[in-house]
Amino acid sequence: MIFLNLPDNNEKKIITNMKRFLTFILFMSAFLMVYGQNDSQKYLQEGNTCFERGDYDCAKKNYEASRATGGNVAEQLQKTDECIKLLFAANLLLEGGDYAKAGELYKQILKINSNYSFANGRLKSCEQNLSKNQSQVNRFVNYTETTNNLNIEMVAVEGGAYTMGCTESSCLYNEKPTHRVVVSSFYIGKYEITQAQWIAVMNKNPSPFKGVNLPIESVSWSEVQEFIRRLNAQTGKQYRLPSEAEWEFAARGGNNSKGIKESYSIDNVDWYGENSGGTTHPVGFISSNELGIYDMIGNVWEWCSDWFGDYGSAAQIDPHGPSYGSYRVNRGGCWQNYTGTLRVSFRGYDDPNIRNNFIGFRLACNIK
Repeated sequence: MIFLNLPDNNEKKIITNMKRFLTFILFMSAFLMVYGQNDSQKYLQEGNTCFERGDYDCAKKNYEASRATGGNVAEQLQKTDECIKLLFAANLLLEGGDYAKAGELYKQILKINSNYSFANGRLKSCEQNLSKNQSQVNRFVNYTETTNNLNIEMVAVEGGAYTMGCTESSCLYNEKPTHRVVVSSFYIGKYEITQAQWIAVMNKNPSPFKGVNLPIESVSWSEVQEFIRRLNAQTGKQYRLPSEAEWEFAARGGNNSKGIKESYSIDNVDWYGENSGGTTHPVGFISSNELGIYDMIGNVWEWCSDWFGDYGSAAQIDPHGPSYGSYRVNRGGCWQNYTGTLRVSFRGYDDPNIRNNFIGFRLACNIK
């Protein structure tokens, strides 16, 4: 050692100082270990308190602080993340009126955290609403609008949640990203509005393809709004165009969907470029979908209520598109399209004042 030749007194002082330094280091290590354990335990306890009352953001923050100070909280963090995801989905479904599915998710939350009174309250609310809805089942059924012999058949579509957008390899950019959507219950036309029905309200027929049971076409989005205004004045109801989200939900079969892909097989497509003969065809001549709705794909494109805009990735409840724009959405393809556009997620759009012999519409209506 470098101090071997130092006087004895100096050597003793150095050794003494080294011992003191080592003792200090050991003391500080023990102190920090105990202090860290105390902090970790404190954060764990605070996280548990937050978790029990259902404040999962608070719980996660404290569990992460506990982990940072040495705590083993992997299980707690996993349960917290699961509750956050379940709660978000359950609240979304509840707001959209899907009480059965929301109730099942609240039950899953209560299995993880039985002390969560908020989830218990929401579960009871779901059960009450389901009971109330059951008493209204006979009211929410398909009906026919018979005013002035219009005979517009409307299909009851029970609200629910689905993934909107395209998941196939051939998707266009405007069909992405896919995103979860909740739609409330509504009515939608069983068929596209026919020329006979248009004439009964508007007293004229602009369609170049003539036939009373052919779908009306060559009508602009703006002219459709005038048709709806007059129809509502005659019937006392509040008919409208379906939103883009409602249209896709109905086209997919709603809650009765059998999990079809975006693209229809040729057997399920109505009139399109390879079988139409270059013209429209009477509504309802080929097969319906799971809800009993006809011509959702093919025959004529169908105006929707939305302005056209890019999708976002966030989940939405009853979306109605951008608040302004240059083009209105149309959906479903038509008699002149080929297989590349024959899918329920495919989006069209046009100037709201344009008329084309391949664009028509069907009606929608809210549940009172």
